[in-house]
Amino acid sequence: MRLGITMFATDRTVAPHELAVAAEERGFSSLYLPEHTHIPVSRLTPGPATREASGTGERLLRGTSGDETLPEEYARTLDPLVALGAAAAVTSTITLGTGVLLAAQREPLVTAKAVASLQRLAGGRFALGVGFGWNEEEAADHGVVWPTRRERVREHVLAMRALWREEVASFRGEHVAFEPSWAWPKAEVPVLLGGAGGPRLFAAVAEYGDGWMPIGGAGVKEALPRLAAACESAGRDPSTIAVVPFGVLPTRAKLEYYACLGVEEVVLRVRGGTRDEVLPVLDSYREFLTTSA
Repeated sequence: MRLGITMFATDRTVAPHELAVAAEERGFSSLYLPEHTHIPVSRLTPGPATREASGTGERLLRGTSGDETLPEEYARTLDPLVALGAAAAVTSTITLGTGVLLAAQREPLVTAKAVASLQRLAGGRFALGVGFGWNEEEAADHGVVWPTRRERVREHVLAMRALWREEVASFRGEHVAFEPSWAWPKAEVPVLLGGAGGPRLFAAVAEYGDGWMPIGGAGVKEALPRLAAACESAGRDPSTIAVVPFGVLPTRAKLEYYACLGVEEVVLRVRGGTRDEVLPVLDSYREFLTTSA
């Protein structure tokens, strides 16, 4: 079983290309970076769990409406495609991925070009982790009507796939439309969908995904039969769908459990920090590489 890492890369953390080199040198298989373009100050949407940020000295953001606090890293996140491009230039074996890219908020023609260019420059080492988002105010600033976000993600991914694969690509949907066009470079890009297991997510994975990234990794065993059933209903072989527990705080027992389920990769969470703060965490995680061997 392979082990990767994920971290919020910001203007105050270790540079992502330095992190990628350090991870590769220590034997980790992947580096995934998240995405937020901005965090509106007047935020009404309840945030995701703030994890262990409170009480660690990390500054927290509180919206003007008095809603749940967020770690400051959400507002300081680097663009993941730019950051991973820098990482691609100084690494040779590690997989570089988004965990996750907010596809509903991205214009697909431009994003398809950026992703295909990164895949080419990385020598085929890029993986596109895609999410549906949680912050309604952030999405609204991109013109996303919240109830349409899942269908937007679907059309954006399908449109990008057409651009990556077809000599002359076109697409016409409710949210994306472009005439027959030339676009290079072409690329094969694995698409992993992030989120909690459920009928809508598993139907999306079965239709246009190559894998599932359960955030935190809870409930995987119970969800696997439902994911398999969704794939079979769509005429796909469930064994071809990767399951990659994501943002996991590791223990030896937890990783052995995932291995028994047939999971082939787990992405471990590293709290953002400076080089001096992060590299010792990577060193401490090296003990788990023997568990996964």
